[in-house]
Amino acid sequence: MTNLDELQELYLTRQSCRSFDSNKTVDPALLERVCRLALLSPSACNAQPWKLYAVTGEKAKELAKGLQDMGMNKFASDAPALVAITESKGNVTASVGAKIKDNDFTHNDIGILTAHLVLAAEAAGLQSCILGWRNEKKICEALSLPKGTRIPEVVALGYATDGYEVRQKKRKNEKETLVFINK
Repeated sequence: MTNLDELQELYLTRQSCRSFDSNKTVDPALLERVCRLALLSPSACNAQPWKLYAVTGEKAKELAKGLQDMGMNKFASDAPALVAITESKGNVTASVGAKIKDNDFTHNDIGILTAHLVLAAEAAGLQSCILGWRNEKKICEALSLPKGTRIPEVVALGYATDGYEVRQKKRKNEKETLVFINK
């Protein structure tokens, strides 16, 4: 069982990598294990409103093009693996709850899944980068998905280039972001 110190170390060392070694492939069994672990993440009413597409090889290069409009994410072409997360329908309970509370829980659930994915990758010795800039039309074409498929996240995975250093985390002062209420 992981202790809090090990978890803290994982949180401190995981960062967004933008310098992947394109010559080091990701073992398919390792990629599958990381994805399977991410799928254990919680979701509202256990709806699991997602589907993961783990992509390697030439198809990853094609997928990367859907992440590079306007010169963004050039490094994505060097990532040996990309995981596209698509949004799917939740279950009836989550859908009813979303209407009652006027809150679509799907986005929260996919965020939780994504966090689990990048932390599992880090624990497996892989670096990651969550890519928010994307062209869903190009991604759908690359993955042969139906037009209009929602793709809220794509995560680049791989091994950092030699000389890559873990940066010290820069966070706001906790007085700005953390409140304890004990009454």
